[in-house]
Parts: sequence; structure tokens; C-alpha cells
Amino acid sequence: MARPAIRLNGVALPLQMIAAEAQHHPARTPAVAFENAARALIVRALLLEEALRRGITAAPAEVRDGKWELPAEAQIRQLLETCVPIPQVSDAQCRDYYAAQPDRFRAPELIEASHILFAADPRDSEGVAKAEAAALFALAELQGRPDLFEAIARERSDCGSKASGGRLGQLAPGETAAEFEDALTSLTSGTISQPVKSRFGFHLIRLDARLPGERLPYEYVHEKIAAFLGERAWRHDVTLFIEQLIAGAWIEGVTMQAAKAAA
Repeated sequence: MARPAIRLNGVALPLQMIAAEAQHHPARTPAVAFENAARALIVRALLLEEALRRGITAAPAEVRDGKWELPAEAQIRQLLETCVPIPQVSDAQCRDYYAAQPDRFRAPELIEASHILFAADPRDSEGVAKAEAAALFALAELQGRPDLFEAIARERSDCGSKASGGRLGQLAPGETAAEFEDALTSLTSGTISQPVKSRFGFHLIRLDARLPGERLPYEYVHEKIAAFLGERAWRHDVTLFIEQLIAGAWIEGVTMQAAKAAA
């Protein structure tokens, strides 16, 4: 069964054009991707027509190092800058948002931890097995005498932290291997992990303290809040602007409920 033609103001969109655009709109089925692509093309065409109607021109701008806008992209950008300016956000709006988000504006949580490393090259299966066995043996000792952690670290750890009994000090998110960080999330203060395998070998990890991040002062984050609220309001206004263009157009073959995504 032939797919019905999709028309904008009486002009059919070429199927090849929609199919090419669909590559940029992944969806659960090819049919949904095709419809999303058609909507995006219709919105783009309406914006370009409006730019031409208003006599708006623009020189392409550099968007990344060595990458420039296409002429049509520049026209659409200039149209939106002209017709949908970014709203000014008041200090009161920023303060209200800051007050309503008590946990959003916090410094990262800090963790104090110690570890004992039994090093092994992941390409050496025999060495990996020996390191795991050594870690399990040390863990068995620590289950009865957790106070021996520092002594075992000084004697057997293959990490430079052995000089301080395995103490790593304060750690921020992202400062350790992913497996190490994942293990820390499940530990409570003073507990020792099962052997944790990483590309360095096997770790016995002790959580020494968990320090919640303190809330950042309003003065430190108010510019980010203003930018976020302004951008959010602008996107809403752009959606309304596009909906007005759609309302004045004759569109056949596809519904435009998904116009917001195309904006």
C-alpha cells in the first residue's frame, strides 16, 4: 500500500528527502522515524518561509572549531533571535528557584577511604588468581581483626598509600576507578569491602567517612540559574512561535502534535 503524500501548503514533500531526514530521528519503528522526519522538515520549511517573508538574512556563524552553519540554519537562527528574544529573568525568580531546589545546588559529596591493593596485570591470568587469593586471605584476617587494616596495608599493599596505612584521603566523584567508586557507594563508615577487581588488581576498600556536600551559596550559582530559567522560557516561547506558524499552514498527511520536539 502506497504511503499517502505529505503536503505543506499544497506542495508534496519528496519521499527521498523525508527518508534522508529520518536518519537523524531514531525511533522505535521506521514509520515513526519517517513521521518525525516529516514534521521536522515542515517546521524547518515554515521557519524559512517566515524568515523570507520578513526579509531576514544572516551570515553563517561558526558553531564549533572549523564547523559552520548552513545558510538555512543561519536564517532560522536570526529569525528566532529577532522574533523570540531570550526573556530577562529577575533576581526574585532566581531566588525562588534556588529556594525550591534545596538539594540541587550542592558541592559534590566527599568520601574518605583507605585501601589495600594486591596488584595484578589483567593479561596475566596466573597473577590475577594469586592477587585474588591474597586479597581473600587478608580479608579473612580482617574479619576477625579489622584493627589490622593499617598494618596489613603497610606490609602488603602495592599502592603508594601503604606508607600512610592505605589512607587515600578525601575523594571526589570520578577520582577513582569506576569499580572502586561503585564499591564505595555500598559501604557504610568503618566497613571493609569484598575484594574489588579493577584494571590495577584487587582492592580491599574501607570507607572511613562520608561527607555530604554543602549547599552552594546563592551568589555562587545565581548566574547559572538565570541562564537555565531564561533558556527554559525561551524554548517555551519558540514552541508557541512554531505552533502559530503551523496553525497558519495547510498540512496534509501527518499530524503535528510532535512539533515541540522539532523545535
